[in-house]
Amino acid sequence: MSAPTESLAPPPAGLSRATLWAIGGVGLCAVIWGTTWYAITLQFGTVAPLASIVWRFGLAAVLLFAGCLLSRRSLKLSLTQHLAAAGQGVFAFSISYSFTYAAEGRIPSAVVAVIFASLALLNLILFRVAARQKAAWLSWGGAALGVVGVAVLSGSEILRAGLDAASAAGVGFAFLAVVASAFGNYFAWRGQNAGSTVIPSTAWAMAYGAGLLALYGLATGVEWSVEPSFRYIGSLLYLSVIGSVIAFVVYFTIARTRGYALASYISALTPPIAMLVSILFEGAHFGWPALFGLALVLAGQVLLIRAPKISAA
Repeated sequence: MSAPTESLAPPPAGLSRATLWAIGGVGLCAVIWGTTWYAITLQFGTVAPLASIVWRFGLAAVLLFAGCLLSRRSLKLSLTQHLAAAGQGVFAFSISYSFTYAAEGRIPSAVVAVIFASLALLNLILFRVAARQKAAWLSWGGAALGVVGVAVLSGSEILRAGLDAASAAGVGFAFLAVVASAFGNYFAWRGQNAGSTVIPSTAWAMAYGAGLLALYGLATGVEWSVEPSFRYIGSLLYLSVIGSVIAFVVYFTIARTRGYALASYISALTPPIAMLVSILFEGAHFGWPALFGLALVLAGQVLLIRAPKISAA
């Protein structure tokens, strides 16, 4: 299956309204997901991480289903659309977040954020191989620049993490999470090609992801509990409503209209936000290398925004 062929002519001078909306959406998702790294750490404690993920995406799916019913939006999907949503849910919400929570339990969240900066580049590679999509060189350059910039920005965090057995496992889990996210994007694109719309397909994907994890938890004897504290309930609501419902709907809308490379570059912009949160709430300090890395990240963002949309090879 290949994507529809699109022109690679340079974009007109200035920024269109659609591009400005895309920039705003990227910024919104970056702010949201930049704060969810910290919110995830508030989930650790008495509740099993797998249970927290099920509560998070189960609640998000219920809210999306309810929104569709209230707005009289059809929730019906064809078999092909359901299969794509199931693949998206398994990889983007089940596998990816299982490994993300496992990684954050072993290494600092900033290191996980650094590794997720490679998502834009992985998307370009996966869509080139699996969907035969050819991206403009500006897209490749922007994605690569983002990886370099975030690596520079968070280099001190990586060095502080060390590479003992636990942290090495955490790095491995984070890389697996990024790979799973890229495959989740691929299945989301398959659903788009099959004609599914963003909100219903995202609702089903989250339901499939939460359902699979719930079955796995039941089979492995996970203890299902909820910590009755403001810290846990507050972070759960934030992660479900803001970090999942709002952010993922905006993310997949941008991906469908502007391409998955630009949308996934959000993962390169979240580390600066995450570090600002760390400065405010955890007393972290970052020097001039961090500012230089941030400049590289923003330069990469400009390249991806200016790049023509991808086309079939």
